[in-house]
Amino acid sequence: MTQVPLDILVDKARSGYLVSFLTDTVPALAALPEKGDLIFEAKQRRQDKPLILMGARSFDLWPFCRGTAQELQFWQKIADRYWPGAITLVLPASERVPVSINLTDPTTIGLRVPNCALARQILAQTGPLATTSANLSGQPPLQTMSEIEAQFPDVLTLVPSPLESTNTSGGIPSTVAKWTGSGWEILRQGAVYLEVC
Repeated sequence: MTQVPLDILVDKARSGYLVSFLTDTVPALAALPEKGDLIFEAKQRRQDKPLILMGARSFDLWPFCRGTAQELQFWQKIADRYWPGAITLVLPASERVPVSINLTDPTTIGLRVPNCALARQILAQTGPLATTSANLSGQPPLQTMSEIEAQFPDVLTLVPSPLESTNTSGGIPSTVAKWTGSGWEILRQGAVYLEVC
């Protein structure tokens, strides 16, 4: 049994273990950014498919990207409007991002703040985590903790709690929008519609 209380899950995540928790879209597999290889291994995922960093708030994520003062100000306005929420912003990566998170294009990093109280509670204590959907590569995202436990028996999940009922997941992955230097390119359309400018 890999179900653990919240404090144990947070402690183990900080120690480098692979964990899973609910978000506002689909449940996540998560690990410290420098331990992203654990996610690739568990999912049997090709290294050319990047992970994203999920944080409790935008200010926790900005150190992982780089941009001009004007860009940072603009990105903050977008964050204020859409985060927490089901939108991933792909921005220029800073030197703090491990190359292994995005081998195809290590100059960029996807960032997101989930609209899920439980996820943000975990991320506030662990700091930003490398994340992706909980499923074997090429298969549909798993929707429940019991499915995740069956497919990933070594991954730590939470003992069921009342907070889980606040999850608003519709099972739809986040919208992914990449900054081009002058506007946004939609890489994947999810539930959130971003005005492309």
